[in-house]
Amino acid sequence: MHIPPQTLEGWLRHCEQLHPKNIDMGLERVGEVARRLGLRFNCPVITVAGTNGKGSTCAMLEAVALQAGYRTGVYTSPHLVHFEERCRIRGEIVDAASLVASFEAVERARTQNGNEVTLTYFEFTTLAILRHMSLSLLDVAILEVGLGGRLDATNIIDADCAVITSVDIDHVEFLGPDRETIGREKAGIMRTGRPVVVSDPMPPQSVIDHAREIGADLWRFGQDFNFSGDKQQWAWAGRGRRYAGLAYPALRGANQLVNASGALAALEAVRERLPITAQAVRAGLALVELPGRFQIVPGQPTLVLDVAHNPHSVAALTANLDAMGYFPTTHAVFGAMADKDLAPMLAKVGPVIDRWYFTDLPTPRAETAASLQQKWNALQMVAGGRPEVATSLHANPEEALRAAVEAADPADRIVVFGSFYTVGGVLQHGVPRLQAKHLGA
Repeated sequence: MHIPPQTLEGWLRHCEQLHPKNIDMGLERVGEVARRLGLRFNCPVITVAGTNGKGSTCAMLEAVALQAGYRTGVYTSPHLVHFEERCRIRGEIVDAASLVASFEAVERARTQNGNEVTLTYFEFTTLAILRHMSLSLLDVAILEVGLGGRLDATNIIDADCAVITSVDIDHVEFLGPDRETIGREKAGIMRTGRPVVVSDPMPPQSVIDHAREIGADLWRFGQDFNFSGDKQQWAWAGRGRRYAGLAYPALRGANQLVNASGALAALEAVRERLPITAQAVRAGLALVELPGRFQIVPGQPTLVLDVAHNPHSVAALTANLDAMGYFPTTHAVFGAMADKDLAPMLAKVGPVIDRWYFTDLPTPRAETAASLQQKWNALQMVAGGRPEVATSLHANPEEALRAAVEAADPADRIVVFGSFYTVGGVLQHGVPRLQAKHLGA
């Protein structure tokens, strides 16, 4: 007789063994288990899809809604260190033990009457978190779409408002080779007659066409909402509402005003069911937090953590590093997945990096540190690059960071990027007291 796991860790191991694939596109299986669970939400649901900016947009929606006094639930993926980071209720990460009952319920539904349904790890865990959220008496549920949109497990929920943050090239083996094809997949989260906020300033035509084909209420950046600003403050204007004199969002980076604009448009679109005050907007954006998104850890040397893992997000990271001002030497701890478009990522950020620390990552999907070094060297040969840039290889992100700290001077900076695994590997062991070496501690 099969004895069900008693802990979240046990359930996650169980989920890893259920399906031969990590990703199996399609909603039939996950939809059937959701139907057996009777999964439904009794509050407004906002889904957020896009290549980059999803996590930041979800965090801003959550922060503003919390400041307005609402009981929020947020589902995001992947996590940085602990699985339970994927679910927040009222702004707090859920306790691991509180998720166990929902994993048990999904397993019962999945194997009901001997009619077993296979689920991937992502599908099973998504269903468990959605069930937990649906029973948490929420005022608003915010769901980050995992991969794509149309066939993502979160799309079994009919959202009251959909947000598409950006469309760029990523996950080409599942979503297609170009922005138009990928845009069609992202557009699958739209619903007829319901608002869809497109905060990408230059969206693929396929996104606009799909909204019109199905009769969604399209909110376009630059047409239905926009922002303006100077160095001190910014303003947002949407359909019939305007916020002026806003402080910049607490999340740093060049793209955060675009993300904030999309979040405010989504809140405006559901205003009848979820009224938001101007004060909640101001306070929420001033207080929003999200680890690993151009997160600057003060100290000597300065440490920058960023989960940028595709050409588009690495370009934004490069612009943000440029805007930080002068540092004598920039050290980069870098680990990435093998399926990423690595050459343009390395080429874009290369000019601002003085020393590389390439690292292995604890997943079979990752590129090896040695292969990353080879790709960097090949790029330098083709481009006639900077021969003075040193590189080294490391077994894990923690070891790579330790080497960077040892080599860095107090006035330098260290940037850790390339994957959730890279940033998570550094955070997992606690960011070391970088000042200690330089203060003689």
